[in-house]
Order: sequence, then structure tokens, then C-alpha cells
Amino acid sequence: DNALQPNGLPLPVGYHGRASSVVVSGTPVVRPKGQLQLDKADASKGTEHAPCRLLDFELEMGFFVGGPANRLGAPLEMHEAEDRIFGFVLCNDWSARDVQKFEYVPLGPFGAKNFATSISPWVVMAEALLPFRCATSAGSQAEPVPLPYLRDPNYSSYDVQLEVAITPAGGDRATVVTTSNYRHMYWTAPQQLVHHSVTGCDMRPADLLASGTISGADASAYGSLLELCWQGTREVGPLCDGSTRKFLRDGDTVSMRGTCLHSSGYTLGFGECAGQVLAAATLPPPPPPP
Repeated sequence: DNALQPNGLPLPVGYHGRASSVVVSGTPVVRPKGQLQLDKADASKGTEHAPCRLLDFELEMGFFVGGPANRLGAPLEMHEAEDRIFGFVLCNDWSARDVQKFEYVPLGPFGAKNFATSISPWVVMAEALLPFRCATSAGSQAEPVPLPYLRDPNYSSYDVQLEVAITPAGGDRATVVTTSNYRHMYWTAPQQLVHHSVTGCDMRPADLLASGTISGADASAYGSLLELCWQGTREVGPLCDGSTRKFLRDGDTVSMRGTCLHSSGYTLGFGECAGQVLAAATLPPPPPPP
């Protein structure tokens, strides 16, 4: 099946999240419970309430909105967008694939996405990324040409090298399972911001938007286990203990890193975006005091 829906090229498809479960790197993530279809081939057989069996990571980058809020009912225009992007973080938008499969039609993901979103601890300001500006992997947006409000005269991305590693419970080292690059995103951050406000939504300082899964054309650059294991038909790994993965197990720690390498030799990093999977119904430890 073609994963790209008819609306995938005319507009940056997205959905709304929530701020309450956005957590900083190092915060454990409890395996969610949800309604799972008893027979994946026959929905009429009903559902059960059970722990997610197909827990996944999603390699993304997020950006924070800055500047004065646009007035409710007054969409942002493309020439305003770059000045409203404060800075970027790494983002793991964890996903409960089996919960999502049953719930997402017709209104999109809900419980499958709201249990945790991890971000890296440092916000890299947009100005710091200017030396790493580059063409997107797509190169241009010609088929189709975006509608006028989405046309970006500075259509480009940033050369941010990304990797995801998994450390199994008790493991002594992380194993990189994918490497990608932010430039593989077709839609840019300014375009995402403009589209989010096109209906008149007011965008306020500290609003967080995420890129969506960052996957390259090569299988080694896929941004989720769902893609890496090709919907459960391939094994990912081996990890340091010899085990392989199709989806995440309890005790696994997922670590994401992002680095910009300048031709002069200096590097720019985002810090680590990491989280360990705890068993369902486990009470995570309290956060450290401020």
C-alpha cells in the first residue's frame, strides 16, 4: 500500500497534541494500556483492555514558537514564519501502534500518542543553525506546487545528522539502529507553522510543534521500528546482548542524538533525547526537585 495519502503533498498533514505529557530526556516512559483489537483481521470480534504490544519510537525534531502571538483569527504569513521560530530540539514522539490501529479511524491518533513525548534538554536557537542550512532531500516542491500561502521562497532545511540507539535492559552499551537527517523532511518548519495557523489559530510563545517521523529513502534511514522491521516482517539488530527487535520491550532505553558538522571543523549538538520503557502500570519515580 502507498503510505502517502492524497493530502500528503498538497499540505503538511498533522494533528494536535498536548503539553501535559511532554517530558525532558531521562524521564522513564510507562508502557501504555489501551483498547486492542482481539482479531486484527476481524474487528467484529471486539477488543480488550491490555498493555500495548507494539510500542515504537518516532525520530522527530521539534521547534518552539517565539515572538508575539498572532491575533486569534489572523493567520501567520510565510514572510513572518521564520521570525516566529525560536529554536529546535530532538523529539521522540512515542507511539503505541496497536492502540493506534484500532482507534485512529476516522479522527486520527488519540491514546496511542498522548502518553509521552520526549524532548532533548537544550533548545538550539534557530540562528545557531543558519550555518547548517541546506537543500531538502526533495530539492523542490514542484509536483504539485504548494498553494500560495504555503510557498516558501527560502525552501530549505538544516543538515542535522540524526541517530537512534537502543540499549536493552541490563545492556552495557547502546546499539545504533538507524541514522537519518533532518533534511529528509519534505515540509519545512516555517511551512508547518504557517499551515497550523491558516485557519486563524493563534500561535503563542513556547508552543511546541514536531516535524513528524524523519525517514530517508534508504532502509537504514527509517525513523521508526514500524518502518525498520517493515511491519513486523524483519528483525532489527542484533543489540549488544544478541537480541533483536521488532518493537520495544520493557527495560529498553531509546536514545536519540543530533549533530551538525561544519566544514571548518566545529560541531553543534542537541544533547541526548533518551527514555527507558517501564512495564505497564509501573509507577515511575518522582521527578527531581527543581
